[in-house]
Amino acid sequence: MLNERGIPYRYREYRKEPLNEREIREVLELLGLPARDVLRRNDAAFKENELTGEEDDKMLVPLLAKNPTLLQRPIGILNGRAVVGRPPERLLELL
Repeated sequence: MLNERGIPYRYREYRKEPLNEREIREVLELLGLPARDVLRRNDAAFKENELTGEEDDKMLVPLLAKNPTLLQRPIGILNGRAVVGRPPERLLELL
């Protein structure tokens, strides 16, 4: 979608280059959301870690860093703003 519109971006492969805890906290702040709101509840790691979705950031941020598939994606960041790209068209809100 971004390619079709000629919009430059940097794609970060979350499995090869996962976000660390500091980066996750920064992204959550830009999103204005708690970690529980960006959890992928159908992810295997959600069940493996016996999560309920009610956990606080103190518990979830380290888990998100350890299990990057738990984090909703894509997340677009531009000029100090961020959106979860679900649906992908939401990324256009950053323009």
